[in-house]
Amino acid sequence: MAVLLATKDGEAFIGEQLASLLAQSHPLVDLWVSDDGSTDGTTAVVASWQARWHKGRLTLVDGPRQGFAANFRSMIVDPRIEADYYAFCDQDDIWEPDRLECAVRWMQTLDPQIPLLFCSRTATMSETASMIGHSPLFQRPPSFRNALVQSIAGGNTMMINRAARDLLAKASTRAAFVSHDWWAYLIVTAAGGTVRYDPRPLVRYRQHEANLVGANVSWKARISRLGRLFKGEFAGWTDDNLGGLAVNRDLLTKDAAACLGLFIRARKGGVFRRLGLLRRSGVYRQTVFGTLGLYLAFTIGRI
Repeated sequence: MAVLLATKDGEAFIGEQLASLLAQSHPLVDLWVSDDGSTDGTTAVVASWQARWHKGRLTLVDGPRQGFAANFRSMIVDPRIEADYYAFCDQDDIWEPDRLECAVRWMQTLDPQIPLLFCSRTATMSETASMIGHSPLFQRPPSFRNALVQSIAGGNTMMINRAARDLLAKASTRAAFVSHDWWAYLIVTAAGGTVRYDPRPLVRYRQHEANLVGANVSWKARISRLGRLFKGEFAGWTDDNLGGLAVNRDLLTKDAAACLGLFIRARKGGVFRRLGLLRRSGVYRQTVFGTLGLYLAFTIGRI
């Protein structure tokens, strides 16, 4: 088991995260920490944990200093990191004790040659660890048709098996990405892998005070996300994702390639043509509200 932890100026909270990692019920955890140029005491805190890390190895490396996505990408493609399972980790969360074990237990029931991705709902807490709420509980099945327009879970809840990591590393050497969690969901489903979304919150996600307006805990937050969709921010992210998929077409299943082709065509032309092609593609978001927003965005050409 390899846990990939990206850090940047996380001194205030990383100790709680490391404690929750060490308290995992899974017996072996090799922790890789990629620090992206911290100017506080983050690396000193991590170094102080090395002597007491009794679950495996704790390795601290220098990140590329190009942002969080590039930092995770550097670990995804790093050939030194060898494991049967890989979990992404943020620096300021708290993991439930069986967060890793739940994912491993599910993966052990399936063929290890299939790319597998486990993710879950999150509980949201304040900077002082007071509980605020939960991320949305999604009901529709994970799929490439959903991944094209939505990332259903945070990277801090994700675990992938070796087959998925090899796939993701190959795709990531060819392209950068907007966010490692959305990219992982896209690539695994595009290649015919299997995704498990667990409705149980297995991670307590720390929502910092400056960002509480955007927390996934209310209708206000949903409307905020819809507003970004109409402003065209989502179109830029989609452009980046489609660019990454374009250079990885050989990894896609025939069904995913056909869906992708319809989706790309649906972004151009008249409104009725766009909506017709979108319907044929079968692309969807997880909620009725989200899917309606998607169709409205296509209607006004904002995606």
